[in-house]
Amino acid sequence: MGRTGSSSESRKPFKKPEENVPNVDDSAPQTISVVRPQRSLYVWLSLLVFTIYGFRAVYQQQFEKLPIPLSAEKAGKRGFSEAEALKHVKALTSLGPHPVGSDALDLALEVNHFSGLIFILYYLQYVLKTAEKIKKTAHWEVDVEVQKFHAKSGVNRLSGGLFRGKTLMYSDLYHVILRVLPKYADEAGENTILVSSHIDTVFSTEGAGDCSSCIAVMLELARGISQWAHGFKSGVIFLFNTGEEEGLNGAHSFMTQHPWSKTIRLAVDLEAIGIGGKSGIFQTGSHPWAVETFASVAKYPSAQIVSEDLFTSGAIKSGTDFQIYRELAGLSGLDFAYADNTAVYHTKNDKFELLKPGSLQHLGENMLAFLLHAAPSPKLSENVIKSQHADQDKAVYFDILGTYMIVYRQRFATLLHNSVIIQSLMIWITSLVMGGFPAAVSLALSCLSLVLMWIFSLSFSASVAFILPVISSSPVPYVASPWLAVGLFVAPAFLGALAGQYVGFLILHTYLSNVYSKREQLLPATRAELIRLEAERWLFKAGSFQWLIFLIIGNYYKIGSSYLALVWLVSPAFAYGLLEATLTPARFPKPLKLATLLIGLTVPLLVSAGTIIRLASSLIGSAVRFDRNPGSTPDWLGSVIVAVFVAIILCLTSVYLLSYLHLSDAKRSIIFATCILFGFSLAAVASGIVPPFTDLTARTVNVVHVIDTTTEYGGERDPVSYVSLFSTTPGKLTREIEHINEGFTCGRDKPIDYVTFSVNYGCWTHEDGEDGWDKSDIPLLLVDSDVSNNGRITNILIDTKGSTRWSLGINTDEIEDFKFKGEDELVPTGNKSSVDGWHTIQFSGGKDAPTSFALTLLWKKNSTRWVKGNTVPPPLLKLRTDFNRLTPKAERVISKLPSWCSLFGKSTSPYTLAFLTALPVNI
Repeated sequence: MGRTGSSSESRKPFKKPEENVPNVDDSAPQTISVVRPQRSLYVWLSLLVFTIYGFRAVYQQQFEKLPIPLSAEKAGKRGFSEAEALKHVKALTSLGPHPVGSDALDLALEVNHFSGLIFILYYLQYVLKTAEKIKKTAHWEVDVEVQKFHAKSGVNRLSGGLFRGKTLMYSDLYHVILRVLPKYADEAGENTILVSSHIDTVFSTEGAGDCSSCIAVMLELARGISQWAHGFKSGVIFLFNTGEEEGLNGAHSFMTQHPWSKTIRLAVDLEAIGIGGKSGIFQTGSHPWAVETFASVAKYPSAQIVSEDLFTSGAIKSGTDFQIYRELAGLSGLDFAYADNTAVYHTKNDKFELLKPGSLQHLGENMLAFLLHAAPSPKLSENVIKSQHADQDKAVYFDILGTYMIVYRQRFATLLHNSVIIQSLMIWITSLVMGGFPAAVSLALSCLSLVLMWIFSLSFSASVAFILPVISSSPVPYVASPWLAVGLFVAPAFLGALAGQYVGFLILHTYLSNVYSKREQLLPATRAELIRLEAERWLFKAGSFQWLIFLIIGNYYKIGSSYLALVWLVSPAFAYGLLEATLTPARFPKPLKLATLLIGLTVPLLVSAGTIIRLASSLIGSAVRFDRNPGSTPDWLGSVIVAVFVAIILCLTSVYLLSYLHLSDAKRSIIFATCILFGFSLAAVASGIVPPFTDLTARTVNVVHVIDTTTEYGGERDPVSYVSLFSTTPGKLTREIEHINEGFTCGRDKPIDYVTFSVNYGCWTHEDGEDGWDKSDIPLLLVDSDVSNNGRITNILIDTKGSTRWSLGINTDEIEDFKFKGEDELVPTGNKSSVDGWHTIQFSGGKDAPTSFALTLLWKKNSTRWVKGNTVPPPLLKLRTDFNRLTPKAERVISKLPSWCSLFGKSTSPYTLAFLTALPVNI
């Protein structure tokens, strides 16, 4: 790193501690030996290569290294074969999309290659047929029961997260249930483990990842478990449900209507928010027994409590069946999800060809090992009881490189964190007391450098988000090529962090110069070098102080992800204490050692690098569906969120690294190279060389043939018919409309209220599309009675005609409460929540679901806010009915969509044909 010596006349080594004390009482200046840092560009390049390669290597080992797929012969009768599971995926995806109520969910196509005949089977019958085969081939001491369960009407009224302000109703759902029990253990039927996933998809995808891959894993698991269960003390129930995509209705109907649900002690849910890769745990519930058991037996553990913290915080706008099992039934367990390539989620690209080899083998072997250990355990029933101290017993868990899993309880985490916090505070207090006022000011100024680092980094990175919509056809041009985010956001974030910390370094340097100016015994050159070294070390120590603050906050709120703050605090602090000797001012500063950085950062990188990259890639992939209400957010907002995330991660993880750069000769070269990277990335985006979307990473675009009958109330006007086109991906639709060439007009002049969301920016046709629908499909909202004896009560009759998927909005500014009836009373009065003045009912069901309902509205006293004379009174009710049907006009538009566009589906999305109706307040 350098040579010892600061004068050609004398080079005195440090012999005794007394010689290191600066305030010696000699009249002549003293010559002090100082090590000058010689940090060349090559040293810094080596350090950067180590860091970048380390991040990549950790991510590859932790998330991309998959097991070798096994054939049926290699797996054996009792093992898990990906080859066999893939046969199920191929069969389940053969008909394309299969949402609830669709023909595709009822029918499956199976080709007999020997006879050339085509046999038509019920879609659920494929799963049922496979389950019956498992029953026939099970071990002779094992009972396998198979049911096709019909769930009648029900209401899912979860109130948290996505379900706030909503009532989810369902009817006529079918599930396949397979239960595996040992023949000679009667108690096994009263203590069971549930393994669950869903067969249905959204209307826009064949669902290879979400969740045919999960169903296939379950079928192959059930086959293997049926050969082992004679030694079990608990049964295993495999639930193949429908209705998950419409609001977790399948899981809810099973838990509320099937008698076997009372026997469940632990729930395992299999999900996907992408396609393939490693399926990792991201939720566990309040009791840690399941995740502790999994950690002890899994062959390829993959689990991150960081994902659970993000999911439960509401930062990720989604839900899984595990929410039903946890909140409705109070169960703990495991929630798995495939999370590779999240940009394909609910689009046409969630297809069989994109499944990575080894993906199903990874989940299957992990699950088989877990079930073979959990089901024979006599501790299952006693360990899944909800703890009275759930917050203390909750598990903190994470895997290291996908090979080893660490699990400990929150109680231990609190003790560990408190211990580290107290020791750290004692060290800091002692150091400040010994250092006196100069040390306290130095700490304050080094913290100022952190604040400036954050401000500059966030500003530099976020400013790019405002540039992208100007220079690119898409405000998120990095979705198909996530590596672009390195140049677009990481580079400016790095430059900003370096600039901000360097400004703080200069301020600190100025203060230390004033302090050291009183030490006249030092030669000027020596004094200047010592000041620089002292400033450098304070910046490094400020990094530890930063992570100490985050650890204190995380410990106070009992955030499981606080283990990251612990690692980033302890490891660098240990390396600093070991290699730099002391924090006290008893010795003169020395150059910060390269070994201190390498040793201090190795463990944090191993623990967190893979998770950081996975979170970043998931965030970038989710940009294609960022705008939940198209046109309601600025085009730049999605990129700002990505930029802020990148800047936060960079400030947190590079705080130690940057402190090593200020005394380096490589500053200019590093800054120049970073600017080149940033400029190259901007040029690639501006020139269009790198397309924002591709055939495999598509922009989400929805095409809906709308029949608006709202104007029929109070008038003679005919229904208005047009095709609406909108996108949940930020950005204008100019390129798409030019490609389609069907006479669309785009803008904000025609906002559309789809009840569950609104389109503030979209495109629409001017010519009416009269084909493909008729007036018999138009829903009816009829006022049956309206009385005002002891408060105003209005009875509404609703006829959705042929639609078994619809959404109804109720104006809660006017309505105090309501009752909803089908064949039975579905929604009683009481316990209603609302969002923005509306309560929304979402209904989905099979082909035999009811279409006629009665709604009783209980008005508020002096309720109406509408003043006569207003041109457009607010609606009292608004209704959207969906048909999974293509009209000629919509079909033509969809056929002309560019290959880099895909329909996008979710529970709130309309199908390709939708009828809109409303009832005004002044009925």
